[in-house]
Amino acid sequence: MRFFSITTQNKIMRNEQGFSLMELLVVMIIMGLLASLVGPKVFNKLGMAKEKTARSQISLFMSALDSYRLDVGKYPTQQEGLAALRTNVGNEKNWQGPYLPKDIPADPWGNEYQYKIPGTHGDYDIISLGADGQAGGTGKDADIANWQSN
Repeated sequence: MRFFSITTQNKIMRNEQGFSLMELLVVMIIMGLLASLVGPKVFNKLGMAKEKTARSQISLFMSALDSYRLDVGKYPTQQEGLAALRTNVGNEKNWQGPYLPKDIPADPWGNEYQYKIPGTHGDYDIISLGADGQAGGTGKDADIANWQSN
């Protein structure tokens, strides 16, 4: 059986006590620097993903509206709106829907899509008002519409 001296036991206990305050501070500073470098890039990608989602949803609405028009002979009225793609709100004789597999979603920022007929840029306009929920804007607040190129 081997016995340790008190000095050896103190050294062993000191080695098992954990990290010093200085070591923790250094690690926290390094993590903060990494977060400041990576964070803005991640949030920029998130904004781009929301824009792509809005464009994809608008494209899906456009396809559904074309199918509706082929069956019914016209696009839904302003009052019927995009809801006519899910239910026969206008009691149309030749309605063959639903033309969308799920309910009309809000845009990626939680706002309703704007449907205008007649449109100012075509037969109809479908618009997401962007992050600010108001017409116009730039950057993440810019409107996304069916007549804009992807």
